[in-house]
Formats: sequence, structure tokens, C-alpha cells
Amino acid sequence: MADPSEQKEKVVKEKVAKASSSGQKKKDVKKETGLGLSVKKDENFGEWYSEVCKQDMIEYYDISGCYILRPWSMAIWEIMQIFFDAEIKKMKVKNCYFPLFVSPGVLEKEKDHIEGFAPEVAWVTKSGKSDLEVPIAIRPTSETVMYPYYSKWIRGHRDLPLKLNQWCNVVRWEFSNPTPFIRSREFLWQEGHTAFATKAEADEEVLQILELYRRIYEEYLAVPVVKGMKSENEKFAGGLYTTSVEAFIPNTGRGVQGATSHCLGQNFAKMFEINFENEKAETEMVWQNSWAYSTRTIGVMIMTHGDDKGLVLPPKVASVQVVVIPVPYKDANTQGIYDACTATASALCEAGIRAEEDLRDNYSPGWKYSDWEMKGVPLRIEIGPRDLENDQVRTVRRDNGVKEDIPRGSLVEHVKELLEKIQQNMYEVAKQKREACVQEVKTWDEFIKALNEKKLILAPWCDEEEVERDVKARTKGETGAAKTLCSPFDQPELPEGTLCFASGKPAKKWTYWGRSY
Repeated sequence: MADPSEQKEKVVKEKVAKASSSGQKKKDVKKETGLGLSVKKDENFGEWYSEVCKQDMIEYYDISGCYILRPWSMAIWEIMQIFFDAEIKKMKVKNCYFPLFVSPGVLEKEKDHIEGFAPEVAWVTKSGKSDLEVPIAIRPTSETVMYPYYSKWIRGHRDLPLKLNQWCNVVRWEFSNPTPFIRSREFLWQEGHTAFATKAEADEEVLQILELYRRIYEEYLAVPVVKGMKSENEKFAGGLYTTSVEAFIPNTGRGVQGATSHCLGQNFAKMFEINFENEKAETEMVWQNSWAYSTRTIGVMIMTHGDDKGLVLPPKVASVQVVVIPVPYKDANTQGIYDACTATASALCEAGIRAEEDLRDNYSPGWKYSDWEMKGVPLRIEIGPRDLENDQVRTVRRDNGVKEDIPRGSLVEHVKELLEKIQQNMYEVAKQKREACVQEVKTWDEFIKALNEKKLILAPWCDEEEVERDVKARTKGETGAAKTLCSPFDQPELPEGTLCFASGKPAKKWTYWGRSY
């Protein structure tokens, strides 16, 4: 009598062989491995987002709200970092690093500022088993860490401007709904802190930096954003004014503050005594800015482009732009196909394209297709016996699934062109979806209807803080309250006599409203 384990192995092998010959191997492998997402983007966005983030982007950590950034997501951060770092260096900004820890005396020096962060500040209270005499805060942002030293370093007008940036992590502890990349207790960012002799210089830099943030989103992440001014209620605590780039997620009807560039005015200069002697030997206070973008950018990208198959990565930020997959059939020249895949990937890499071949022989081509689709690789190249015979390859786009046969002789030029087309198409599709959600309203009833329909609302507003607080109070519910997102710099015409949708007072500007992350 045959050994039961041997008999079971024989049955399994017969099933696999049968599935392979009938073209159903992909289906069986998928069933066995659980490859693919279990929820659709339109049906349960939260679950979908969590699943997609697990596709090599993050790993959940054993402390709530903290996440491991895996190489797939870290590569995206590094690509954006290379771009931004080079651009700010053209503006003569220099990198530095300040400590993670903040003494409570310094932290509490600027009351208005720290009140905005107080619930989120994490404290170190012990060393081993001993209580610290004075608790030490972990930076939620670095104004109060850095500015005592700006006061020390700036003495005269020749010391200005002082332009520093640091790439670091910050900790913000207090929140109830942690979301990978979007809301986490620790995250990576850059924070620029600059000081000038005049307000005009500070104002100019605020907009220069904001334009770089727009480029990160639109040119690299293929995410459309609106540049605008934050309301007094929503501006940076302790600052003079705040500008931002705002994204919008159609599936959830929520805005996302993508990045901010603040003019701090002279408030911090006053608190930290950052003074300088001007050319007339008179003492003046400096004008300051701070600006930052974080790993939240990656979450916005995932939410915008991901689909029911998984991630969809814009070519500019994908660590692997092209994956080359062999498709050997029975009795085919398998080694020749594998060699062609290696040669293809090498030729692309030599041309500056980030390419890899997938020669794993324990997975079917169909399984590999699904695997790389979930990871969001922008372009797949398939090479089978017929392709080898015709000296061609087949390309498959991740963004729209379009397939094309390309002669190997013109492969590099064609792939470069395809990657540019994919990048542009992803931006255009995202922009069309965003614009389809914009709803212009004039009355409160129209506002409530649009809010319930998850729209990005553009409404005439009287620009009064109390009115905004009232809108928040009146719309507060289980899914959060509506608030101003920004007043766009590109203002539509405001006809004379237009009234505020919420107060009925004369409107002063058009402002985007909605729920937000």
C-alpha cells in the first residue's frame, strides 16, 4: 500500500500539471497563495487602503500608530528628497540637524505656538527606573528647538538671511484614528526654518517653496493640488499666515493638506529675541518662515492612484519602473527567453531606466503579473517564444492595461516614451476625477447637499473666523465637521453683491470647503 503522504503529493502534482495544461495555473496559484486584494476601493476604502499599504510599502509595528517603512516606500521618499534637496540648495538653503529632545522651558516659551501642539507632545519621564528631575519633550516640530540658537547666531545684517533645513523625524502622539502615511505618531519630513531682514524677502520665499511642493505632487506623484491661503483658524499656530497645497480624495470626499509654507512674521523673533543690527546701526527683529512636507505625500499618492489590483506608481517615483517577465511555454527555448529578459533589463538599466527581470522559476507568469501589478510597477515587459522568434517584446501598461508589441531594436526609446506617457496620463486622469468632484455653491442648502455628496466645495465666504467656527459646529457629525481647506490663489471672478453662503454677509473671496484628513 502506498504511503499516504506520497499519494497526496502525487495528486497535488497531477492537479498542478492539469491546471498548467488547461491554462488555469494562474487561477489555482492565486487561490492557494491568496494573491490579490480582498476588498474593492469603492466598497470599503479604509480596508482597501490598509491592504494596499501592506503591498511592500509598510509593515505594521507593535506600537499603535507607528509603521515600518519598507524599501518600496522608502525609495519613493528618497527620490522626492533628491529633487527637493537639490532645489532648496539652489536657493542657498543649507542642511543641518538639531536634537530630537526639547526642554519644557523652551517648549513653553511660545505659548500660542505650543498650545496648537500640546495634546500631541510626547514626554520622556524616566531613565531606566529613575524618574527624570525634569521631563523632556520629543519634538512635534522644531521652532522652539532651533530659534534659541538663531538668536545666538544672528547679530547683524550680514548674518542674514539664515536659511536652514533638516531632514528628520517628528513625533505627534495624540489622535484616535492612525492611518499609514496620513496620520502616524512618528513620521519623516523636512522642515525648513529661515530668517530674513525684511518681510518682502520672507514673502517671496514662502511662494517659492510652495511652488516646489506643487511640483512634488503634480510632477512626481501625478497628484493635482490647489495652491492657496489657509484661514486664520487653520493657519500655523503662532504664525503670521500659512499657505498650502491641498489635495482631494474623490473616493472619500476628503481634502488632504499636502504641504505647508508659513510666514511666521516676527512673533517668534520677539519671543526668542532674534534681533539684528541693520545698516544704520539700528536694532530690528528678523522676519521668519518655516515650511515642511512629510511622508504623508506617499499616502496621498496611494489614495489617488491605487485601484482594485493594488498600487499604481507614477514612473518618476517608482523604484522599479519596468519589470521584465519570461513567458516560457512547453518545449520552448527557456534559457534563450531567460537570457533575453536579462539582456533587456540590462539595456534599460544602462539607459537610466530602473528595470528588473523576474526569473523566479517557482511562480507562473500569471502569478508574477498579479504580484507586480499589486506592487504598482508602471510597465511590464513580457518575453515568450514568439517574441524571441520575432525579435520583439510585449509591453503592458499598469495605468490602463494597454498592450503593445515593440521591436527590441527600438526598445529603450519606446520605453522612455511610454513611461512619460504613463506619468502624464496618471496626472490627467487624477485631475479629471478631482475636477468632477468640485461643486460651486452659493447657499447653505447647496453647501449641505454638496457636503453629503462628498464634493470639494467652492463657496463665496465673508472671511470671518466666527462664521467658519459656526460652519464647523453646524456640520459636526460622525464623519467629522466641514472646514475651510484653502482660499485658492487662482480666484474665480467674484461678482459685486455676492453674499457669503453661510452668513449672508458680503463675500470677500472664494474658498474651498470640505471634510479633511
